Amino acid sequence: MCPGSREEVTRARRWTRDILSNHPCADDAELIVSELGSNALTHTASGTAYGTFQLTLSLSPRTVAISVTDEGGHPEEVSPTEADADDTHGRGLTIVMALARRLDITGGQYGRTVTAQLVAPETGATTC
Repeated sequence: MCPGSREEVTRARRWTRDILSNHPCADDAELIVSELGSNALTHTASGTAYGTFQLTLSLSPRTVAISVTDEGGHPEEVSPTEADADDTHGRGLTIVMALARRLDITGGQYGRTVTAQLVAPETGATTC
């Protein structure tokens, strides 16, 4: 469980990097943790004074599943948005979808879990 502060997203990224230190998906996983954690803080009750979000990593030799669960408080469905070229926000979920093999969103306004699955190449390649 991570407290709902921006500094905690930095810690979550570092923790992910430490856990996946030699995994070929480490860079992509770190970016996804940053995007999903930031989205939880920006768009849900997780970013309030006493809010939290939960980060879970599930690992196998070739697969990494990253799940971020927020505290809800946002009734609309989660979906990628089309950001204008000069917008400073609005690309996070689109970036996650570009990196992940699979993206699942479960829950509703009382809390959602967004899970991104990364799969490393069979052999020889060094990144996802």
